Amino acid sequence: MSAEVPRPPTNLSALAQLDERSREIFRQIVESYLATGEPVGSRNLSRIIPMQLSPASVRNVMQDLEEAGLIYAPHTSAGRLPTETGLRFFVDALMQFGDLAESERNAIEAQVAASARQQSMESVLSDASQLLSGMSRGAGVVLTSKSNVRLKHIEFVRIEPERALVVLVSEDGQVENRIVPIPAGMPPSALVEASNFLNAHIRGRTLADARVELQKSLATAKAELDGLTQKLVEAGLASWSGGEPDERRLIVRGQANLLDDLRAMEDLERIRLLFDDFESKRELVDLLGRAETAEGVRIFIGSENKLFSLSGSSMIVAPYRDAQSRIVGVLGVIGPTRLNYARIVPMVDYTARVLSRLIK
Repeated sequence: MSAEVPRPPTNLSALAQLDERSREIFRQIVESYLATGEPVGSRNLSRIIPMQLSPASVRNVMQDLEEAGLIYAPHTSAGRLPTETGLRFFVDALMQFGDLAESERNAIEAQVAASARQQSMESVLSDASQLLSGMSRGAGVVLTSKSNVRLKHIEFVRIEPERALVVLVSEDGQVENRIVPIPAGMPPSALVEASNFLNAHIRGRTLADARVELQKSLATAKAELDGLTQKLVEAGLASWSGGEPDERRLIVRGQANLLDDLRAMEDLERIRLLFDDFESKRELVDLLGRAETAEGVRIFIGSENKLFSLSGSSMIVAPYRDAQSRIVGVLGVIGPTRLNYARIVPMVDYTARVLSRLIK
């Protein structure tokens, strides 16, 4: 498994020139940051690195790393933290992604399967988001498309003389209601005829497939359907084709986890900004949509995307697929830039694979 990641401009020549000593000190700075969120100084580094170096020698190396743009000092006389460029370099070049324990894989499979037996697909996705949130201590996110839902039944119910309720039921139990206009004086038989015509052509089809099929069927059935019924069928088709401007569902679970590890007021401000990002769902949907073109896991770190440029957050996401191996959504984890990437990347990847198998 490999992580496909967007790569910001970096000083590649400086990175390539890092010797073993520099890489080891850099690795220790990043791993300390991922574990504690705190800067680490030269004295502590000289004690924990697996080589004999004085604090003065470590400081010289840290100066080189800082000039390369990999680390920085958050305060005067403080230790060093990795920059976003440094985190990207670490994830791309130095991090070794682990694998999930068998017990963790079994837990993911069992929870997704249990949800599938008892609930609708939307509930399965919600549970998958909650599962990732619980395992990562971040916020779990899932993005899926309504157009991939398979249809089961449709019915028109008159609610006013010139308005009818369209009740659309999917195979996984989701129910969607839309209001459509109807001609004045339309007889009840026309509502029944329209429902029967649509049900004969939509069962088991995705929304996209149903649209194509209905458009072809209408072209050949105009002689059989009277004018009023034909208008109603077309109105029902339009209610699915138009509907909401965005046919994607965004599920976010576990935002409260992000409040559990605050260490300073600046952390609180970062989380407030991240919650503001969550409220801007359109941009989050667009960001997740970028991951739908990836074959595997994608990692977005901090300001590599404009959505998280203020909150300094990271996102790890992977696509999941339907029975035809088409990408139908993405799922993943959002959290601070010091996420446990080595653990969460395989977690997200495996959950996406389990969900894909379930859909298939």
